[in-house]
Amino acid sequence: YGWEDLLTIMHLLRAPEGCPWDREQTHQSIRRNFLEETYEALDAIDRNDTPGMCEELGDVLLQVVFHSVMEEEQGRFTADDVVDGVAQKLVFRHTHVFGAAEAADSAQALEGWEAQKKKEKGFTSPADAVEAVPHTLPALWRAEKIVSRSVKAGFNWDSAAGALDKLDEETAELRQAVEAGQPVDSPHGIREELGDVLFAGVKVGRVAGIDPEEAVAGTCEKFIHRFRAVEDGAR
Repeated sequence: YGWEDLLTIMHLLRAPEGCPWDREQTHQSIRRNFLEETYEALDAIDRNDTPGMCEELGDVLLQVVFHSVMEEEQGRFTADDVVDGVAQKLVFRHTHVFGAAEAADSAQALEGWEAQKKKEKGFTSPADAVEAVPHTLPALWRAEKIVSRSVKAGFNWDSAAGALDKLDEETAELRQAVEAGQPVDSPHGIREELGDVLFAGVKVGRVAGIDPEEAVAGTCEKFIHRFRAVEDGAR
């Protein structure tokens, strides 16, 4: 089977004489499927599971085709439009390959990519780029991207020490909120101050060049290992 076969199969599944379940689905009803399949693909990548990677990437592609066919049924765009759009994006943003620009290393290539992206998106200020970070990203990941884009506008500490001082300040405010015993959602309450602490922690990670999602994932694994050891020791 090839690309056109996959599209044909999806059209047949969505047809009146096709599968009742596939026919009933909407963008919202299978939205979570897209997330689950993506995480399963990432799990296969992390485990260096080549056969699993092939299968899970196919499942991600299925979600792309599913959503694209739904839009084609409404006459808004097709799967070919999706492919055309991403191909044009790759050409437009790689001016050092498809244009006159030059890139001596990956850093320069990424700088050119970001410059072209700003043109493409119509960003006229750093705030435009910060506001464009998707709200649907996991919170720590979104925070990292927001911090990263603000750094490019010069909003940053010169060293990790400055970021750590900010983390200490936010931690002290969280302690005050806890000790005050106010409602969780009150102004400067525990929820707000805890968010400030986590955001400050992301800033520390940015200065140190650490992905906060990966850092927390590593801590989760460490906790599980230690929890198992304590449990086993108590038997």
